[in-house]
Amino acid sequence: MNVYDGERMAELMAAQGMTAAADAESADLVVLNTCHIREKATEKVFSDIGRLRKDARANDREAPMIAVAGCVAQAEGEEIVRRAKVDVVVGPQAYHSLPTLIAQAASGSAAIDTDMPVASKFGALPARRRAGPSAFLTVQEGCDKFCTYCVVPYTRGAEVSRPFDAILDEAKALVDAGAREITLLGQNVNAWDDDAGTGLHGLIRALDRIEGLHRIRYTTSHPNDMKDGLIRAHAEVGKLMPFLHLPVQAGNDRILKAMNRSHSRDSYLRILDRVREARPDIALSGDFIVGFPGETEEEFADTLSLVDAVGYAQCFSFKYSPRPGTPAAEMDGAVPAEVMDERLQRLQDALNRDQAAFNAATMGKSCTVLIERKGKLPGQMLGKSPWLQSVHLMTDAQVGDLVEVEIVQAGPNSLAGVERVKAAA
Repeated sequence: MNVYDGERMAELMAAQGMTAAADAESADLVVLNTCHIREKATEKVFSDIGRLRKDARANDREAPMIAVAGCVAQAEGEEIVRRAKVDVVVGPQAYHSLPTLIAQAASGSAAIDTDMPVASKFGALPARRRAGPSAFLTVQEGCDKFCTYCVVPYTRGAEVSRPFDAILDEAKALVDAGAREITLLGQNVNAWDDDAGTGLHGLIRALDRIEGLHRIRYTTSHPNDMKDGLIRAHAEVGKLMPFLHLPVQAGNDRILKAMNRSHSRDSYLRILDRVREARPDIALSGDFIVGFPGETEEEFADTLSLVDAVGYAQCFSFKYSPRPGTPAAEMDGAVPAEVMDERLQRLQDALNRDQAAFNAATMGKSCTVLIERKGKLPGQMLGKSPWLQSVHLMTDAQVGDLVEVEIVQAGPNSLAGVERVKAAA
């Protein structure tokens, strides 16, 4: 979602006559689009601000105007100006006001906008004019789930769904601009709905009818919103790719309850069983947090056993990071850092094992690869399989082509293929 927001901010500034700089060092304006999910990401913002100014001094030139956008901006607000003396601070629901804020800052005073207005920012953004072969499209923002470790409800606001017609219009514009694949985005994307009760599955079926669109994906989903219609769509909509990112966070019911997750270990596994029944070849992905306050070794072992039971194709895993203002930050039972480190290593070993096994199982199969960019070698191109694996191959196909490929080599993080027949352009 931050990639999408970054693209939209760039388009917004381009509409004001600005052009993209080759690098931060040559820019007049640097926009740092931020994440507040983990402390390390937050501190990196201030590190980057210092680095930009240090580089400017070292090269005897004026420092760029600096705008901090995104969730750190929303959470920290005026504190960023006090601590780092940046020019602009703008939250994720207000970045459509960026040109006005920059004009205000140019007059010599810091500009801040961390409002979360009811009116949609999307109507104030310019039309989509350029797109790569794979494009992001935000359809839902915010979260009403209030997991005890998470800042998203406080930095992104309540769950809001964009209007059906606005989404279709943007999707068509993306296809006209070159997109062959669209990934629908949301903090809880499968909570998307409208007054007609269309649901995400209905939206996907409408996108399926767009000529020139070949692939549909969506992320990130919540188990609580994984409804029957969406599961059926995986069986019935050919353009919907066989990939599902469904975070579980932990494999122990007591920890899940302490996290305020609305699912249990068993209910989560039953959802996956239904999805696999609908689409047997589906690749599963998830998120895990280790070292949540009070987590015992036995409870962590339940997470490892869940990983063994599922066999994920890929996953994200992190050490618990206390975020100011969240209920978990006040909980007793902090897990020592060295214990979290050791548990994360064991978890990632298991996840890496399963990812390598999933990749190896694709050896000898044929699939369609969407070419996204050039590779490092002459004549080499890179793309994605239906299961979101990176595939490299020697081909004369161009960016945006869909190529039928036989997988001949599988590594832990990517595949190698041989072109069979160009499927579509």
